[in-house]
Amino acid sequence: MGEGDASARRPLASRGTRWAQGLARALLRTSITPNAISASGVVFAAIGGLAFAFAPATPMLFLLAALMVQLRLLCNLLDGMVAVEGGRGSPTGALFNEVPDRFEDAFLLIGFGYASPWPELGYVAALFAVLTAYLRAFGASLGFGQDYRGPMAKPQRMAALTLGGVLAFVEALALGSSHITTIVLAVVILGAIWTVWRRMSRIAARLEDDA
Repeated sequence: MGEGDASARRPLASRGTRWAQGLARALLRTSITPNAISASGVVFAAIGGLAFAFAPATPMLFLLAALMVQLRLLCNLLDGMVAVEGGRGSPTGALFNEVPDRFEDAFLLIGFGYASPWPELGYVAALFAVLTAYLRAFGASLGFGQDYRGPMAKPQRMAALTLGGVLAFVEALALGSSHITTIVLAVVILGAIWTVWRRMSRIAARLEDDA
């Protein structure tokens, strides 16, 4: 999916809000490119992942990490708006639209894993996050269109991490424990497995129909 391909974009209600359109217009008054915005998301995700990893020792970092998750999503929103609505799409837009997302998911989920007693869960969650994205892109490559269904697509994964970061901060201050991180990762993993199954089933059904 290219940045300039409006028909293949993830449907987002936030794209039509005044604040998002205002931010996009402000960016269009600068020389910034959609690819630069996409790359900025990787920086925010890397900071967020590190903040999650060190948050058990410094609980305030849970809140910083949650903020970084949202800034990552903001970059994901604005790069497409600047490209499509602003007419600044580029030949490499499709590459910058997909590759940074994979790094961002990995940084945040693996970092969140190190905030829990079971760091391995972060790696498992990252693996399934990449797999859900692969199946979306693979289905599209077969001409079946982009499948953005969840229940644990990117927006839901990031919502879980944001809420998890806030709740983990509260738990750390109130109880001195970190159970919520394990619970959030389990929910993300189980939801991602369900998402993978749904997307695989759709592709299989379409292939059988076309046979």
